[in-house]
Amino acid sequence: MGSAIKMRTDYSAAELRRLAKSSKDSKQSRRLLSLAAVLDGMSREDAARVGGMDRQTLRDWVHRFNDTGPNGLEDAWNGGPEPRLSASQKVELARIVETGPDLAVNGVVRWRRVDLQKLIKERFGVDYHERYVGTLLKQLGFSHISARPLHPGQDGEIVEAYKKNFPRTLSAHLADLPKGKPVEIWFQDEARIGQKNGIVRQWARRGTRPRQPADQRYKSAYLFGAICPARGTGVALALPFVDTGAMQLHLDEISRHVARRAHAVLLLDRAGWHTTAKLKVPKNITLIFLPPRAPELNPVENVWQYLRQNWLSNRVFEGYDAIIDAACHAWRELIKRPKTITSIGTRQWAHVGQST
Repeated sequence: MGSAIKMRTDYSAAELRRLAKSSKDSKQSRRLLSLAAVLDGMSREDAARVGGMDRQTLRDWVHRFNDTGPNGLEDAWNGGPEPRLSASQKVELARIVETGPDLAVNGVVRWRRVDLQKLIKERFGVDYHERYVGTLLKQLGFSHISARPLHPGQDGEIVEAYKKNFPRTLSAHLADLPKGKPVEIWFQDEARIGQKNGIVRQWARRGTRPRQPADQRYKSAYLFGAICPARGTGVALALPFVDTGAMQLHLDEISRHVARRAHAVLLLDRAGWHTTAKLKVPKNITLIFLPPRAPELNPVENVWQYLRQNWLSNRVFEGYDAIIDAACHAWRELIKRPKTITSIGTRQWAHVGQST
């Protein structure tokens, strides 16, 4: 190893420490402290340790200090290399990602990084590493998230018309209520929870593929759930069957949880046990049915997804009682998180102040 580089002497150790204290650049401050330690007679190895660096790195900073003084101890950024994709190419890539792949053309039903890596190389002549494709997607404003359910037979125009006309629909259903009556918006749905359970993503060490139990038995129960996003609350029953009798029990339970002196508007799908005339709808509840084949209008669908991802998937249930216990536990955990209920359940088109 070469001999230690002599430092310029027009700055004292005290001056360097004063500069380190006033600097807003933490890296420059550490380098100044290391050089101050050198001027105090500390060995170069120990002085380097003061600044969290090795001796060779300290030697490089001594050269910079000798050439340009304390300002030379700042990181010199040159703006980095020129982007390999132009702004217009990035816009085109974002459009491709948002549109999604064509199975007949691309051979996949959802974009993976490896698919986009290949597409970028073929279309733009740029060969990125697969990992950097993920970084690029984040820069373009994309996240790796789960999609909301979409019925294959859905008519998008009907869904948009429903949302647009919801205030008018709401007014028509509540016309008989006293003026100024507080109104709550609730959503309701059911989910089957059973031994033939799902497996969801989990964090694992790169290069490994963890295993999770997959039960092939068929015992199950049904979780009837309803949420009021504005209040951040909900009501659920875990029941053995899904039928009119079970729905009646759930309606009665929702009725007991509507705020005192308020009236609840319950949005739900058109399942047979929802629309049957055999139901006795409580006086403080009005049912409004969602259009057919439009599950994304019901945020309880996303509640089920949240419960499965956090408490219900990747498990084996020994029997019916275990399923009921797990369903109740998951719902209780959700109720502890009113902000989560509001975040998942809020729909801008479905809100109300007071009935008129």
